Amino acid sequence: MNSTSFLLYGANGYTGELIARHAQQYDLHPILAGRRKEPIEQLAKKLDLQYLVFDLNDTDALIKALQEVKVVLHAAGPFQHTAKQMIEACLKTKTHYLDITGEIAVFEMIKQYDEPAKKAGIMLLPGAGFDVVPTDCIAFQLKKIMPDAIDLQLAFATLGGAPSHGTATTMAENLGESSAVRKDGKIIRQPLGKKGMWVDFGIKKLFVMSIPWGDISTAYTSTGIRDITTYIGVSRKTFKLLKFQWLFNWLLRTNFIKKYFKKKIDQRSAGPSDEQRSKAKSLVWGHVKNNIGQTATIRLVTPDGYTLTAYSALLITQKILQGNFKVGYQTPATAYGEDLVLEIPNVNREIL
Repeated sequence: MNSTSFLLYGANGYTGELIARHAQQYDLHPILAGRRKEPIEQLAKKLDLQYLVFDLNDTDALIKALQEVKVVLHAAGPFQHTAKQMIEACLKTKTHYLDITGEIAVFEMIKQYDEPAKKAGIMLLPGAGFDVVPTDCIAFQLKKIMPDAIDLQLAFATLGGAPSHGTATTMAENLGESSAVRKDGKIIRQPLGKKGMWVDFGIKKLFVMSIPWGDISTAYTSTGIRDITTYIGVSRKTFKLLKFQWLFNWLLRTNFIKKYFKKKIDQRSAGPSDEQRSKAKSLVWGHVKNNIGQTATIRLVTPDGYTLTAYSALLITQKILQGNFKVGYQTPATAYGEDLVLEIPNVNREIL
């Protein structure tokens, strides 16, 4: 077994391919894997890497592949359909598990495997990309700055860039679904975009609305703060339109509408070009307050979400292969602390 090898499942997806292309920068050699032979084989030849072709539901093939590596980086979403099979195989083969999900339900599901993972001596760390590395590191640091914080708000916005095919497909899967917040320690469903506000990201002041970002699960694990709301940058026009979405949610949830949008997504390019990504930036903001009204704020400027995902996922993979990991269920910050995000190129942090 090569000490720099790991299994990259979903390598033919937009983000998976990006991870494969950047792996050499971290002196890593992924074994590319997925269920469709042609794109996996083409990418492997292009990058001079090994590859495997198998479906996640082929348990024997999955276990055989995992037995050859110490780490799997799972990049084939939507993870609500793919994470469980991979994790249960990892427990059998004692393989560390990483993924790049941002789905609250997936984080909550994986959390249930904490004890089995500890017994197997492996780490389960979902959300090793832009979902949720920057926001988790901010949340973790804000809790250190203000240990008695009772309310946490996290927001992010993108300047330039566009969603990948996989991200857009996950969004289509969740059409018509409600948003979520953490209230008194519990996940509460509420309408998408129920709250809106202006946030000063430093570079620019932008309008944001509440969405069900992964930190509703992970930031609670990392900080124990009982009230958490997450936001994304949107136009005021979009925010106003969403006020009427509840009237159409029943329609958006139908298979007919979801299939229509997925067909449209399939007709688009796989994701932003290298040039688009190089010009794009992500802005991240975190804010806490305690019960006497004191506050603390942290801002980050990072590369675009896809570039950051490739770097952060590879960085964490490298750490595990070097023996740097904590067993059981972890978030990026519980495993590696608030400065993990600063190990990623072109990230700047400002503590206010």
